Amino acid sequence: MSDRTTAADEGLPAQNEESASNGPTGPTQGTQPGGRGVPASVVRNLGLVIALAVLFVYGTVTSDNFATSDNMLTILRLAAIIGVVSIGMTFVIIGGGIDLSVGAVLALASVWASTTGTLQVAEDFHWIAIVTTALIVGTAAGVINGLLIAYGRVVPFIATLAMLASARGLAELIADNKTQIVSNTGFFDFFGAEPLGIPVLVIIFVAVAAIGWVMLNRTTFGRRTFAVGGNSEAARLAGIKVQRHTLYLYALAGLCAGIGAAMMIARTTTGSSTHGNLYELDAIAAVVIGGTLLSGGRGSIVGTVLGVLILTTLTNVFIQNNLSISAQSFAKGLIIVAAVLLQQWLARRSRET
Repeated sequence: MSDRTTAADEGLPAQNEESASNGPTGPTQGTQPGGRGVPASVVRNLGLVIALAVLFVYGTVTSDNFATSDNMLTILRLAAIIGVVSIGMTFVIIGGGIDLSVGAVLALASVWASTTGTLQVAEDFHWIAIVTTALIVGTAAGVINGLLIAYGRVVPFIATLAMLASARGLAELIADNKTQIVSNTGFFDFFGAEPLGIPVLVIIFVAVAAIGWVMLNRTTFGRRTFAVGGNSEAARLAGIKVQRHTLYLYALAGLCAGIGAAMMIARTTTGSSTHGNLYELDAIAAVVIGGTLLSGGRGSIVGTVLGVLILTTLTNVFIQNNLSISAQSFAKGLIIVAAVLLQQWLARRSRET
């Protein structure tokens, strides 16, 4: 069957952001069984918006510095890098997989993009060499993950866990356990700019999220991602090349980690093997809070963006109130569970009415 054949042509349900919200066997148009015409994804996202609003109110009440424009930009800058990484993670999880290596791949890409050789090329030709190196390293790591999982039949958890250890170790070897300083003027002039008062890092996050939304909801690639994650065997019988598509998903996650690496270098002026520590857990948490099923076949980019904003705002509120790291971790875990329960309650109530 031709690659241009759509999932609908292949006899599979067209599960875009809205329709997929009801799962592989749910109503195909994403409306509630009760016929009220309100997509379940809208109900879930409304719950996330309410949770985000509660955090803003709490932050405003408990800290005088929270509701300032500078602090809002700080939250957005912090959300930008983990947000880009989470977009790639969203595709992988909707496709029925998991990627535990994105944080380590980000670290490896940042180190490789800040080696003496890469920086010399950037000085001699153009700073884009730094970005290109980060993207190539991230994508290559994603391709290796995809090959192991799709064609080597290695369980995603094990394959990406191995990549996590290998990428972090390779980053330490390349950097010799040192922080590599980047001082390319053109690179920082570009990433440090703030057109219309909006940091470039935030613009990149918005652009990646927008492209991800279009890919997931308006292209054959997105339809196939939902189909593979919902029922890989049915997708295979319908003619979708499941192995190749799985490879693409992990390559995409690696590419997003590479973009995150370039953004991390811009934010910290360094490449380091310690960058992106535990980013894989934050990305998974943001994706799950956003309503994406860990079992695959359902999810949305909008939900992931809201999940990232909730986690980042939560962290900022904790910092503003001088909570210890231990207290932050404990409270963050409770609030993540509460957010998920709130989503489920709203969705269940919507179905019952």
